[in-house]
Amino acid sequence: MNSDLIAPSILSADFGYLMDEIRSVEPYSRYLHLDVMDGHYVSNITIGMPVIKALRKHTDMIFDCHLMIAEPERYVKSFAEVGCDYITFHIECSDDPRALLEEIRKLGKKAGIAIHPDTPIEKIYPYLPFADLVLIMSVRPGFGSQSYMEGSTDRIASVRSELDRIGSDAILSVDGGINVNTAAEAYRAGARLLVAGSAVFGAEDHGKAVRDLAICALQ
Repeated sequence: MNSDLIAPSILSADFGYLMDEIRSVEPYSRYLHLDVMDGHYVSNITIGMPVIKALRKHTDMIFDCHLMIAEPERYVKSFAEVGCDYITFHIECSDDPRALLEEIRKLGKKAGIAIHPDTPIEKIYPYLPFADLVLIMSVRPGFGSQSYMEGSTDRIASVRSELDRIGSDAILSVDGGINVNTAAEAYRAGARLLVAGSAVFGAEDHGKAVRDLAICALQ
């Protein structure tokens, strides 16, 4: 089973054995979620272009790159060049989200826009027609292993309704606290790409964890 539903997040992987960790999920998921944090928009620092460029040489997985960084306009070209397939930035970090979405598409990449759980969900609506992926944060960005926040399901459902109303085929994704207990709730609300970190890489069998999440989501 090669899932289009689960995107394992390497934020929770063992970075000492990173390519081995990726190999463990490669047969089971087409997507790999790459959390890029700069220590400014969020307090944590993770990976950047050199790591992604190195990983790109060794896997054909779809790189779902999530930029949790200030001034994303300065960096999208570089992330495109190192092999990201989807480039997602936070609406809170851009003065002109529409222009940035269009720029990512001009670079030949899929354009994604993410929203912090404290930002009113309606603020993302004007940019939905220009997005290929919409990422609802169901935790506060910056760290893994957090719990799915109350109210996230309603936010997913609201964006699902708006995407359907405008006839958009953008992927609706959710990131944060996804596990066997929350996957179905997020899926029923309309999410179609579930980002999972500790639920996958914290499990003894990573591949089985991906399969179990997909099965639970569809129940």
